[in-house]
Amino acid sequence: MTTKAGTTAPVLGIRALNRATLARQLLLRRASMSAEAAVAHLVGLQAQSVKPPYYALAARLDGFTPEDLSAPMADRRVARLVTLRSTIHTHTADDCLTLRPLVQAARERELRTFREGLTGVDLDRLARLARELVEAEPRTPGQLRQALGAEWPDADPQALSVAARCRLPLVQVTPRGLWGRSGQVTLTTAEHWLGRPARPEPAPDDTVLRYLAAFGPASVKDMQTWAGLTRLRDAFERLRPRLVTFRDPGGTELFDLPDAPRPGPDTPAPPRFLPEFDNLLLSHADRARVVPPAHKGRTWKKNQAYRVLLADGFVAGLWKLEDDALVVEAFDRPPKRQRDEIAAEGERMLATMHPGTAYDVRFGTVRD
Repeated sequence: MTTKAGTTAPVLGIRALNRATLARQLLLRRASMSAEAAVAHLVGLQAQSVKPPYYALAARLDGFTPEDLSAPMADRRVARLVTLRSTIHTHTADDCLTLRPLVQAARERELRTFREGLTGVDLDRLARLARELVEAEPRTPGQLRQALGAEWPDADPQALSVAARCRLPLVQVTPRGLWGRSGQVTLTTAEHWLGRPARPEPAPDDTVLRYLAAFGPASVKDMQTWAGLTRLRDAFERLRPRLVTFRDPGGTELFDLPDAPRPGPDTPAPPRFLPEFDNLLLSHADRARVVPPAHKGRTWKKNQAYRVLLADGFVAGLWKLEDDALVVEAFDRPPKRQRDEIAAEGERMLATMHPGTAYDVRFGTVRD
């Protein structure tokens, strides 16, 4: 493969791609930055459940405590809403108001799959009514479905709820999302919650650069997988003069920022405990840079993802918390030195996330 200038793009092997991605993801060494800054750098954290963003930051930040994320969320500097891949993410306030417009076209496409349940529904009117409802008072999804169903009694209630979520940037208001606090999902608009209007849909170029800073080197298809968008090739081509190119072992063209870190393939990668649905595992079309082919599919069961152990930079097992133990289930038996490093990292994670709670670290193996 040759670049536009006619020179051959160098090949990055799997381990080189792994170390580069881990460096961008703050997983080679913990970063000394605020939780809010990390959320911005990582362009959001997958957050279908409340706890995963906290574990994600505990693996990445030096000195992190759960309050470091709860505080900016309570102060409305960070919030939870549906963005990338039609999934809930924790984003900075700025990204709530910019990324959501960028992915709006994908939300409109998503609505097409519910068109039968929305027969006769004026979607513009639904969006106006839903906005009035949730801005007058935050509503639970059930309350929103009930109110919209009163206007369109023949429509499918679930489809009405999806239409509201797709047409509006609906934020889950606190205390939902705060560490150690309970609270059902209650919704209002991002603009109302954050006290400022959404910005016009941005050109994707800036987001391409941010994606590469957090996930590169990467292909066009990689970013499309991460964002849940299509037709991003033009943005990469506009940016090509500002980027460098490589290819992976299969020949796929990869783009990157010239000055981004690309550590050597033998750079040490300490063990890390990642939460379910961590974006490290979801943001490339080809996940071989993190998931060895032998373990492909072993971090999922149907639509549920497991918590994942990284060892030497790659997915090496699963983990879970039981009543009195952190249970590490390795895919292959680790050598003693690595086992000791995993145990030490587990103890550090427990001290960060569950201080004052007595847990043992136990090892087992995953049963296929």
